[in-house]
Amino acid sequence: MSLAQLIQNAWNKQSSWLIVLRPLSCLYRAGFLLNRYFYNSGLKKTYSAPLPVMVIGNITVGGSGKTPLLIELVNYLKQHNVKVGVISRGYGGAGPFPMLVTSASQAAEAGDEPALIVQSTGVPMAVGPNRQAAIELLLAFTKLDLIISDDGLQHWALGRQIEWIVLDQNRGLGNRKLLPEGYLREPAERLKTGTVIEHTFAPSTAMHMHLEAGHPYLLNPSSAIELSFNTQNNYHAVVGIGFPQRFYQTLKGLGVNQFQEHAFRDHHDYVIDDLVFNDDQPIITTEKDAVKLLPLLEKYPEFKRPIWVVPVKAVLSAECYQVLNQQLQKLDIQIS
Repeated sequence: MSLAQLIQNAWNKQSSWLIVLRPLSCLYRAGFLLNRYFYNSGLKKTYSAPLPVMVIGNITVGGSGKTPLLIELVNYLKQHNVKVGVISRGYGGAGPFPMLVTSASQAAEAGDEPALIVQSTGVPMAVGPNRQAAIELLLAFTKLDLIISDDGLQHWALGRQIEWIVLDQNRGLGNRKLLPEGYLREPAERLKTGTVIEHTFAPSTAMHMHLEAGHPYLLNPSSAIELSFNTQNNYHAVVGIGFPQRFYQTLKGLGVNQFQEHAFRDHHDYVIDDLVFNDDQPIITTEKDAVKLLPLLEKYPEFKRPIWVVPVKAVLSAECYQVLNQQLQKLDIQIS
């Protein structure tokens, strides 16, 4: 087990030994406050795009559900004739950056989440660590009304007019400590400065969402004799996401109770050996992982183990759309 996985497991269990990392958390906090001061005072420059920017992010490390949320919002805006584009850092991708992401882009180049976003929505998208360069590249090819930044809540070099912060109530804020003693990127008080979207099935506020699993589909249909999904099978649950427990809970919600857990770090770069086990049981995974597994299957056509993919859709409360419409109207973006 890697050090990153060890700490991730300790965060999820809120292990007491994490206190030994407190000196590092103090250093992180000092650097965080100093960097924020530089931007607030103007010592570091913030880029203001020529059109409104909406940031969708979180204050925790690991998955919160922001990518399904972003996909839902993009589809909603497109349906209402808002010309929307998306930017992202392209974490896990090799570039070259900045780059435009198309339906043909590989996750290895653009990153797994950007590849999934474009394949799911067809939205114009550009990625790269320099968000200004990504926006300028995007605007050079298409006329837009709104830019949505996938993550980047802590990227103060990018000016923004709207901030949506996804808070996964399944994980909560853990021990409420900053990295690395806890999994907070920013102090909990940050939640007071943006529009908070509760990710939960038991909301306590009007602004909330949950993920609804769709019917699993085969990533490699030629590998299976039986093409119908069977909840009674024993599966290998292979995931490389920030909070794998959520996926295991999704499987149980689908009626899949027999599976072996194979959790990799978030944005894991798969090799074929990650999919090799000493039996013939099928694999089940997420759409985020599937965009990386498909090129691997193309590289190894002899691999015949069935791989089932569980799609998820973000279901938002009516208030989320109402607030979004109000925020956009203040920016002179009309929802038709």
